[in-house]
Amino acid sequence: MELSVVVPLYNEEASLTELVEKLLAAIRPLGLPFELVLVDDGSRDGTARVLSDLQTSVPELVAVLLRRNYGQTAAMAAGFDVSHGAVIITLDGDLQNDPADIPLLLETLGEGYDLVSGWRHQRQDAALSRLLPSRLANQLIAAVTGVRLHDYGCSLKAYRREVVEDLNLYGELHRFLPALAFIEGARIGEVKVRHHARRHGSSNYGIDRTFRVLMDLLTVWFMKRFLTRPMHVFGLGGLLAMAAGLLVLLWLVGEKLVLGTDIGDRPLLLAALIGLLAGVQLFCFGLLAELQMRTYHESQGRPIYRVRATLRGKPTASGGRDAAPG
Repeated sequence: MELSVVVPLYNEEASLTELVEKLLAAIRPLGLPFELVLVDDGSRDGTARVLSDLQTSVPELVAVLLRRNYGQTAAMAAGFDVSHGAVIITLDGDLQNDPADIPLLLETLGEGYDLVSGWRHQRQDAALSRLLPSRLANQLIAAVTGVRLHDYGCSLKAYRREVVEDLNLYGELHRFLPALAFIEGARIGEVKVRHHARRHGSSNYGIDRTFRVLMDLLTVWFMKRFLTRPMHVFGLGGLLAMAAGLLVLLWLVGEKLVLGTDIGDRPLLLAALIGLLAGVQLFCFGLLAELQMRTYHESQGRPIYRVRATLRGKPTASGGRDAAPG
């Protein structure tokens, strides 16, 4: 299998048949062995029934029916696990992403990238409720993660399988797949893609998404900076807190011994004790996080590095190695 198309679905009964038709029209002319992995994320409408009907007429279809609504990240992870393609394309199931852009993503991926992200440069969404928050979020995410993309929220992306296999998705981290891939050393590209207005149903996103994005962004920032060395953040914070608390305590003890000042009711004494205790706790958190990190990598046999390629010299006729070019 060369190509897998993974589409998470939630209440997309009205658009599903047209989506499959457009996907087949875009991919079949390429002449590549492919599969359509459509993941029903616990839809409450007839999405599962439509998938059941389609499987009789579309041999490339692989339908995954989740027991309940787990969210888009879990649905994408399920699709990744079921898929077999060397290249994986993802897109939304509401027809706002255009399947006709898939050949463009594949062409760009062939230029040496590990991940190609779509950029909805002419996005057909409400300006105030969707476009403005999205642009602000894209700028914030790019500044924090260091991955400069115009459109993190575009689901239309192309991945090499080795990149997907390095990603462990939890919570709602599907928005940060380029940043997570960048942590693993992926080469990331971006292309302009088409975007259509939603014709069926309503958006499943609300304003509460903003707060979830901020929380996930903090998670990604920590993973990028301190995944393999958590003691550097917790230990440093603990040492600073302990040092500040100790210095204040020494100052107060000096006042008590030299000047005879009563320090028992001083708020500064309480602050110093809290600083010491907080420092000890942070330092202990750092030690525990280091142990957890080691368990995470060693239990899975997961190295802390990623090898892109290993190049070896070719044996010569005499059994040795070719000399390196001068």
